[in-house]
Amino acid sequence: MLRRELLSVRNRLTADVVRDAAADLAEHALDLPELAQARTVAAYVSVGTEPGTLALLDALRARGVRVLLPALLPDNDLDWGTYDGPASLTSVQHGGKMALLEPSGERLGPDAVTSADAVLLPGLAVDARGMRLGRGGGSYDRVLARLERAQARPALVVLLYDSEVVERVPGEAHDRPVQAVVTPSGVRRFRPGS
Repeated sequence: MLRRELLSVRNRLTADVVRDAAADLAEHALDLPELAQARTVAAYVSVGTEPGTLALLDALRARGVRVLLPALLPDNDLDWGTYDGPASLTSVQHGGKMALLEPSGERLGPDAVTSADAVLLPGLAVDARGMRLGRGGGSYDRVLARLERAQARPALVVLLYDSEVVERVPGEAHDRPVQAVVTPSGVRRFRPGS
């Protein structure tokens, strides 16, 4: 129910709103110490009316950061490749789902994400505890489980619109809180266990 409501609001956003929000998101995200100090950042390419990521990806790359982007596997797990600018992306249609922009170069394997200093997560909402609501496909639940198994502790940051920071999202036992949410109006941090 909540997912449907959030997607409905997102789908009504205009191209101008999405573009302006992407510029503000990039500006705030680039000020995060977790990204300023990162050598490798696992991110994603936004699609449709998701909070835009391309400006942020390009700015990270310009800083010399290695940016990893996901490629969706048939079982909804994620493989990873390196982002080398917009020309390194290819549009991939996954069954009945929307086309995704994925890295066209070498695949590094699902475990490549464990080398990231920070992971930018897509989402539909985050709550006051830092719990993220995803789209429900489970791809990033697998990523978070993989990080935990590898005892990797990258900074977890979700990119959202201001209205998507809510009081509470439904949770499951395997959910993990993020350290911060970046919205067009700024950054909100979460304390572990809050």
